Amino acid sequence: MDQMKLTTENVIQLDFAEEMKTSYRDYAMSVIVARALPDVRDGLKPVQRRILYAMKELGLSPDKPHRKSARIVGDTMGKYHPHGDSSIYDALVHMTEDYSLNAPLVDGHGNFGSIDGDSAAAMRYTEARLSPAAMTMLDNLEKGLVDFMPNFDDSEKEPVVLPAMLPNLLINGTTGIAVGMATNIPPHNPAEVIDAVIAYMDRPSISIEKLMDYVPAPDFPTGGIIINASEMNEIYNKGEGKIRLRARTEIEKGDNGRKNIVITEIPYTISGNKTKLVENLANLSREKVFDEIYDVRDESSKEGIRIVIEVKKDRDVENLLNGLYKKTQMEDTYGVNLLAIKPSSEGNGQPKVFNLKSMIEEFVLFQEELYTKEYQHLLAKAKKRLEIVEGLMKATDVIDLIIEILRGSSSVKQAKKCLIEGETEGIKFKSKQSEKDAKTLLFTEAQADAILSMQLSKLIGLEILKLHGENDELLANIAEYEKILGSVKELYKVIKNRLRQFKKMFDCPRRTELMDDVAKAYVEKVVVEDLYVCIDRFGYTKAVDSAAFGRAAEETKKEFVQILQVKNTDRLCIFTNMGNMHQVKMDKIPRCKMKDKGVLIHNLCKMTNDEDGILYIAFDDLFESMLFFATKSGYVKLVSGVEFDTNRLTVAATKLDEDDQVVGVCSLTASEVLAGNKKVILLTQNGLSLGFPISEVNEFKKTSRGLKGISLEKDDFLVYATAVEPDADVFSYNGKDLNARRVRNRKRAAKGQKATLE
Repeated sequence: MDQMKLTTENVIQLDFAEEMKTSYRDYAMSVIVARALPDVRDGLKPVQRRILYAMKELGLSPDKPHRKSARIVGDTMGKYHPHGDSSIYDALVHMTEDYSLNAPLVDGHGNFGSIDGDSAAAMRYTEARLSPAAMTMLDNLEKGLVDFMPNFDDSEKEPVVLPAMLPNLLINGTTGIAVGMATNIPPHNPAEVIDAVIAYMDRPSISIEKLMDYVPAPDFPTGGIIINASEMNEIYNKGEGKIRLRARTEIEKGDNGRKNIVITEIPYTISGNKTKLVENLANLSREKVFDEIYDVRDESSKEGIRIVIEVKKDRDVENLLNGLYKKTQMEDTYGVNLLAIKPSSEGNGQPKVFNLKSMIEEFVLFQEELYTKEYQHLLAKAKKRLEIVEGLMKATDVIDLIIEILRGSSSVKQAKKCLIEGETEGIKFKSKQSEKDAKTLLFTEAQADAILSMQLSKLIGLEILKLHGENDELLANIAEYEKILGSVKELYKVIKNRLRQFKKMFDCPRRTELMDDVAKAYVEKVVVEDLYVCIDRFGYTKAVDSAAFGRAAEETKKEFVQILQVKNTDRLCIFTNMGNMHQVKMDKIPRCKMKDKGVLIHNLCKMTNDEDGILYIAFDDLFESMLFFATKSGYVKLVSGVEFDTNRLTVAATKLDEDDQVVGVCSLTASEVLAGNKKVILLTQNGLSLGFPISEVNEFKKTSRGLKGISLEKDDFLVYATAVEPDADVFSYNGKDLNARRVRNRKRAAKGQKATLE
């Protein structure tokens, strides 16, 4: 009872809904701040920052040999980022991609993937080191410019943010999906961004429109063309919007009078997946979506991208280009969302959507903080050194006295105390004057330590002159540092000078062209031609042009159970035993040679595996036809072909009772029906048959069941129905010929008589 009472007293009652809200909010903020979004100051996500810091700790500067990626991933995961090696390696690979970043942060050695979409080799095979761009973000870590925080298990320290002196977020961009929000910052030209930062420092009140004189739009490493340049002003003001990107193309002369469309630059949206674009273009050619395309091939190499689209002779190349822009990723949309983590005074960053100016402003504020700390560090270091140099200079002037103190002291501690405080008790001097002079020595502790550790070689005249020169240099440096720290204008001069150095290091011409253009509508110019649809007994279907069909041998044609002539602009209609009509556009049926196998008809439409085609007919022919239907239960009817005028790919062709099926569908002309120039033949499972003129069959709507055409015994059912000439001798069923003349023209309600084999 006491135990139960104790447990009950320690139960914490919580509202479930409130707890779910709180927990989800905490999880969301963790993902936003600690995983998915970059810091606006250094432009890095936590995993990227930890990788670069781990590489810095390993000493992997650009002038050092590459190190195995597995070692880098292991150090990062073990010390700073315990979230799995695959995510760390993926981030490392991304930082090597010159087709994703304008200034890659990692110099990779080995197979790190390609713009085609090839994946990187395993981390045990590749090697990496820091790039020069990464060093601009790491070089000053030892100067204490940024705060450090404990790692996940308090065993190490890691930087909260890197002391980035390059505007990495705008130059390289980033992408990330958090909880309830996402970021998509495009890369920009390094020289343009640096010029914009300098322009802002010269005039902080500068407008976004004026900043766009320096940064007119993103500059993607894959080049391409931005075709909505006039919308960039709104995007940079709002911090979000859509950029329309288009591949760069050239028109060249090809073989045999053809012209070639050559893609030399692709949209950034398919960077790292170029092969998908090539496959898409090839599929469009294969499926005859664009009849103008003769061939597609990828001739890309280390020199650059070159995707060649051969265009058939006498075709409109510009019209084809318009169609390709509409139906492929040769023209694509890049969604801009300038979302990043803004640091707060409490230390907890908050996600914020920036515009172009506010993003540059945050970088400049960060530079002020970094450079102030850097020059405070340099000033403190210079003053510390000046103290020692002044002490050494003073010591050289009284070096004989200092030697006398050292020789007369019984310990280093006693000598040091004399140098700092003038305490002479216990020290043996050669004269009273020396003891009196020793009491006037008031060196600082740092100076005393330097004197006690000074080498005798420092007493050489040249070395003494060096001390005086160093003293003058330190005084000048201290004056300069204090001048810089005392004026924001002077501080800005230093920042701008270093940014100009970075501009020389990373300067490159703009790759992405700007224009305003809208692709014109594609005008499909279809050449109407006759095709032959050939279907074999297994259901394999293909379309053959009339020339190839005419050259085929008769023996080859006999292999097909269905051959019908259809226009290439028409549709193939299939009536099945399940009472459905399926339609297949002719451009979906593969164009093949007579010897090719083709594609199963079930794969071209929505026919199920238990459906069998009974009648195959061109859609255009339906309007001039009357269709005769007969079902397993003995129902018959005529339906006008106009009833099947629909764009739907699958419709019910007739009404069927449960367990009933269509056993026969025949296409007749209206004149044949009116004149009664056809005879209907019905055949049952028990071998009974019945024949009567087609004129005795009534016309119904397709939604009707029809009328009984034959009376059946309880265990009997219709297996076949057809319409033949009144004077036909035989009709074919299941590969056998049956005597048509033995079928009497009896009433439709008659029981029928036994059919005999010919």
